[in-house]
Amino acid sequence: MNEFREKLIVALDVDSAEQALDLVKLLSPWVGMFKIGMQLFYGQGPAVVEELCRQGVKVFLDLKLHDIPNTVAQAARVLTRLGVAMFNVHAAGGSAMMRAAVESSREEAEILGIPCPLIIAVTVLTSIDQPAFDRELGYTGTIADRVVAWALLAKECGLDGVVASAREAVAIRQSCGPDFLIVTPGIRPAGVTGRDQKRIVTPAGAMAAGANYLVVGRPVISAPDPVKAVRVILDEMGSSV
Repeated sequence: MNEFREKLIVALDVDSAEQALDLVKLLSPWVGMFKIGMQLFYGQGPAVVEELCRQGVKVFLDLKLHDIPNTVAQAARVLTRLGVAMFNVHAAGGSAMMRAAVESSREEAEILGIPCPLIIAVTVLTSIDQPAFDRELGYTGTIADRVVAWALLAKECGLDGVVASAREAVAIRQSCGPDFLIVTPGIRPAGVTGRDQKRIVTPAGAMAAGANYLVVGRPVISAPDPVKAVRVILDEMGSSV
């Protein structure tokens, strides 16, 4: 069970620091990392990140940096100083932006004498299906083609991995090798609908496809019993072995 605990990330998609801290206290025995995204960060600021890091909680800061290289580089320094375990940028920002994020984060970590956070690139959001990809985003080919191309670019730029649906995980693993991290959102336990998520996969399916980390939000934090929901997910993850 501990092996799968370290692979599970629960998204703290709540409004208040109090809600987030209560969830972390409740779920920490079963969850290896917690994600702070735009909802909580924009509402509460860096203080909630600093508090969780002070408690020794691993934090994935999901702000999807996407701007000119200098702006992203300076933001990466700030996020590194917060002590997070992982943060992300958008692969669509291009190679110069991604390299700037990696270089500035590594420099800041060395100055502070702390581990450098894992830096991963967002590929195609799991809320996007092929019809939307074809009609709205202006790319050609399949979602999988674009995801793999961005994953290869991220690896070339020195990033640790990507955020992608587990539906593309096998292709990413084949192209980028065994050490490249695949962080998969859009996880829904068996029998749970995706709602606004389109390219969803079960916990067992994601593990079987080669995902390193599974990100789960609403199926846990909106459940009547979040601990029970987490334990179901861990059981499903284990069933893939």
